[in-house]
Amino acid sequence: MSEHNGKRPEVVVVTGASAGVGREVVREFARRGAHIGLIARGTDGLEAAKREVEEAGGRALVLPVDVADAEQVDRAAELVERSLGPVAVWVNNAMASVFSPVKDMTAEDFRRVTEVTYLGYVHGTLAALRHMLPRDRGTIVQVGSALCYRGIPLQAAYCGAKHAIQGFTESLRCELIHDGSNVQVTMVHLPATNTPQHSWSKNRTGFRPQPVPPIYQPEVAARAVVHAAHNYRREWNVGLITDVVLAGNAALPGVGDWYLAKTGYESQLTAEPDDESRPDNLYEPLPGDWGARGRFDDTATDRCEQWWFTRNRGWLAVAGLGMAGLALLARSGDRKGL
Repeated sequence: MSEHNGKRPEVVVVTGASAGVGREVVREFARRGAHIGLIARGTDGLEAAKREVEEAGGRALVLPVDVADAEQVDRAAELVERSLGPVAVWVNNAMASVFSPVKDMTAEDFRRVTEVTYLGYVHGTLAALRHMLPRDRGTIVQVGSALCYRGIPLQAAYCGAKHAIQGFTESLRCELIHDGSNVQVTMVHLPATNTPQHSWSKNRTGFRPQPVPPIYQPEVAARAVVHAAHNYRREWNVGLITDVVLAGNAALPGVGDWYLAKTGYESQLTAEPDDESRPDNLYEPLPGDWGARGRFDDTATDRCEQWWFTRNRGWLAVAGLGMAGLALLARSGDRKGL
């Protein structure tokens, strides 16, 4: 789809656009001809993302911004509106994390993760609303995960921020409904994804971190985010494991505590030692273009059968009801025949 509503290219803003899921989301929107505001701190990745958008036939605006700074985010939104046009979709995706037991964390690191991963979403949402509400249209996509509902060991700061995003988004959604607004906010809960996050996040465990299997390629996440931007549902779950974790946590959260106490460390850590003094991106971006994928191509998949079912659950339910109705009619006819 090269044009929004058949008239003009869709204008999209993506935070965390330089690498990982955000980078792949940019590529997916670019394939549709979107014009994209690219927000992240690392200019190397932003410039590479811009080239990819332009090669796909779109326009891109590089915006070196730390989403923890609300004024920077506001200025970026203004620049996008002036340079590319009215923002139709705003994707909040930028994140930071620390792999560490709580007892080894510092207050400063907790604050930084919260400012980026939670307040970054708040700042992006506020900036989007300032432009979308007067026009009474637009979609805000919050990139979430199962960790919005289920905390795991070694990532307390990140899980806390993700839980906060969930609560913030629910409050906002209620207010939009109350006001009769046509602005929409949705969440896309992702499974473990093969991104550079596990190579650049601060790490105090002594071992190289990994996504909790099963691991999906960022292309799976990006397709879901773009679909959610154009097909409203309050929340979208991606990956069967996400459905299982959310359902299990709702039904038996205590079992989840015990299970993760037994498995949550080894499932997130490889046997490879990691140097705790290696550079990380918590306070400053790392140089270079990190791209979308991490180092787990050998164990990651770009297929997600669950996503097909969750996208089509409406007509599948209708088809199921229709088949059940036909079966009842057939049974009724058999009884009459007797």
